[in-house]
Amino acid sequence: MDLEQAAEGAGGVDFGLLGGVRAEAGGTDLDIGHTRQRGVLAVLLLEEGRPVPVDRLVDRIWGDRPPLRARETVYGYVSRLRAAGIDIRRGPGGYALDAERVDLDEFRDLVARARVAPDDEAARCYDRALALWRGEALDGLDSPYFAQVRASLAAERAAVELDRNDVAIRLGGHAALLPALRAAAEADPLDERVAGQLMLALHRDGRSSEALRHYEALRLRLADQLGADPNPRLRELHLRILDPDAPVEVEPPRAVPRQLPAPQPWFTGRDKEVAALAAPSPALASTVVITAIGGVGGIGKTALALHWAHRHADRFPDGQLYVNLRGFDPRAEPVTPHAALRGFLEALGVADPPADLDARAALYRSLLADREVLVVLDNARDTDQVTPLLPGGARCTVLITSRSRLINLITTHGARSVALDVLDDDDAAALLGARIGAERVHAEREVVERLVRLCGGLPLALNIVAARAVTQPDLPLAALADELEEHRLDALDDLSADLRTVFAGSLRVLSPPAAELFGLLGLVLSPDVSLRAAGHLSGRADTRRLLRELEAAHLVQQHRVGRYRMHDLVRLYAAEVAPADADAALERFIGYFAATAHRGDRLIEPHRPLIPDPVGDPAPLADAAAAMAWFDAEHESLLAAQLLAAARGRHAVAWHLAWSSVNYHLHRGRAAEDLAAWRIALDAADALGDRFGQAAAHKFLGMAFTDVGRHDEADHHLRRMLELVDGDYDRAAAHRAMAWAMERRGDVAGALEHARAQLALFRELALPVRVAEALNDVGYRLARLGEYDSAEEHCREALALNEELGHTDGAAATSDSLGYIAHHRGRDAEAVEHYRRALELYRELDNSYEEASVLRHFGDVLAAVGRAGEAREAWQRALTLFRAQGRVEDAAEALALLG
Repeated sequence: MDLEQAAEGAGGVDFGLLGGVRAEAGGTDLDIGHTRQRGVLAVLLLEEGRPVPVDRLVDRIWGDRPPLRARETVYGYVSRLRAAGIDIRRGPGGYALDAERVDLDEFRDLVARARVAPDDEAARCYDRALALWRGEALDGLDSPYFAQVRASLAAERAAVELDRNDVAIRLGGHAALLPALRAAAEADPLDERVAGQLMLALHRDGRSSEALRHYEALRLRLADQLGADPNPRLRELHLRILDPDAPVEVEPPRAVPRQLPAPQPWFTGRDKEVAALAAPSPALASTVVITAIGGVGGIGKTALALHWAHRHADRFPDGQLYVNLRGFDPRAEPVTPHAALRGFLEALGVADPPADLDARAALYRSLLADREVLVVLDNARDTDQVTPLLPGGARCTVLITSRSRLINLITTHGARSVALDVLDDDDAAALLGARIGAERVHAEREVVERLVRLCGGLPLALNIVAARAVTQPDLPLAALADELEEHRLDALDDLSADLRTVFAGSLRVLSPPAAELFGLLGLVLSPDVSLRAAGHLSGRADTRRLLRELEAAHLVQQHRVGRYRMHDLVRLYAAEVAPADADAALERFIGYFAATAHRGDRLIEPHRPLIPDPVGDPAPLADAAAAMAWFDAEHESLLAAQLLAAARGRHAVAWHLAWSSVNYHLHRGRAAEDLAAWRIALDAADALGDRFGQAAAHKFLGMAFTDVGRHDEADHHLRRMLELVDGDYDRAAAHRAMAWAMERRGDVAGALEHARAQLALFRELALPVRVAEALNDVGYRLARLGEYDSAEEHCREALALNEELGHTDGAAATSDSLGYIAHHRGRDAEAVEHYRRALELYRELDNSYEEASVLRHFGDVLAAVGRAGEAREAWQRALTLFRAQGRVEDAAEALALLG
């Protein structure tokens, strides 16, 4: 009989983790390979059917020392395990194994039955459970992950052995237990539970004096090593043994509450957060461990808490308490601490709890003082609601979920904070796969990617989408994605959990000014906002406090210092609840960006033609460096403000924002953003019938299209520019744009013709700065055509004029040209100095676009003088900048030079 037949005859495969890892089918051990391959199987079994990404498998098998080609090695291990008869499936989230029979699961099931059964049945269950252990769990697996799991399982087994001892003593088996109890007490002389069992067994066996001596030895040892007394239960047992008239009975079983709701079977990801919940607390030895899980509504706080609670329930043999405090439920009032305590006390066996809140809390703390209990406080509204529900014993653990930050709980009670963010794309796809089936996800992978993007990684949104897909199996996922694209929040309405209801619950805790700011933030299109921009939106001096309130409610996130963002779906809801009259707020917001961009542009390029200042309150900018830093931080918000201005019919401001941003875009090589801004500006200029605005928009669109290699579109806009320009200055500027575009296309002679026309016009206008720039433009094109004498003459004149005027940008460009000329005339040492000077000036100006171009040429010269290492460094830096700026052709040239 082959292994497949054996597996079928046995109804599947039996897996073992409580000892060496093993797999058996029909009484025959399957060949599951060597240690590392067995480790793959162990990880999949420990995950209980959840998908495990390959990278996570690598980390758990080898820790921080994976071999070369570790992923390929894992693929090989999985293939061989499948060949051995183990049905490992592959889905979007990784590998998974659905095992029906695992000795660890059987062990835990038997223990759970034992803890609620009468003593005689409990004893049989405990014995069967412990008999499943064949030795040390995961024997032979040696990574840090397996060491941690092995230690956890050993602690789980030890707790079960102690539970079985209690049952055996109650059943009169104390004499038979004495040797094992003595050995256990010797192995861990500070374990008070073992000490109590040994004392009780000795006393019931007629050896009370020995029991008292053991207590005294333990008392002295605790005082000497820990500075502590024995726990109250042990002291009570000691007093009863001392009193010959006091009956010393085995303590009857205490009520062991098991109140945890069922976990989500499709729980996915959250490895970092699960690890954070399991991490030891510095306060573990002296006080209760409290962890607050925070995040926006629908982010999966309860799912995480219950997932962790069920996986670690064995660590809390005295029970698990749970209450939904309904802190944000729009359909019901929050649960009072008084009501929550009554439920907890009744679960702990108190039939008639005291009426007074303080008395209830005191009794609750007394009952839990020496117990190992997990307390889950779900959906807490604030610290006041949970404080009476906190146990005082150091052996308890508390998990709290809340949409509020619970800052007072952290500062007053030392609670740890675990903040949840959205799922990444892989985990979001894995969640959908777990709910709607891996085959359907795999068959419509591109559609699934759309759904993940539209849900923004929010677990509630993903679950609503999955529920609709499961209940409407004939509905193509593409149709669901189309509906979600068109009607985001409406498509996510569900009878049991729609997003609007969830988000509405969060608003209940906000002050009116914070709720108003929340709505206003939904109206702006920026991916994030700065504190200053939010202040202009709110018009209030206390905006920082309002943002802290929104942040505490997890409705905004301060993802960088001083910058706040919203989840896309939260933003859509915020827009729906925005104030009806938001005109003044939006005008302040747009005006701030228009005025600050105008001021910043004047600092970056003070020689531009003056245009009227826009209406608005600008940010203070000291110099060009401060202006560049502001543009770096706000460039996405600037485009959002421009879109908002255009949507509101503020065409002049929409055009002005493009004009004020163009020099920043040129300095940073942000051609794509420049295209977006000038398209909006062209529509605005057309709406205004503004000829100058139209000409400028066509000019900069032509340059941006040239920069990204879309020359046909560039030609169209540059031709329109030439048709629209009026006046010598604008004609000269148009010639300069044409020269630049023609050179980029390889027509250097044509570029020279336009550069000379530009120079002639600027000489007639007697504008020294523009003359200096034009001289350099002519000189560089002459050099490109091999006319080096005339080229150098023009560039020397340009450099002298730039230095006389203090025109740093012009001096940098001319130094670059002179470097090119010197290199091509064989004067490489001189060329090195010119290029070095150009780099210094462009870096001073923070002009990374031109810095990249100079570095490309500088590398050529360094290579020519035998400084190959420095040449490669220059080309590599140029390549990095070219790629960041989207300069595909330039990047390809640099890459070719690097070989």
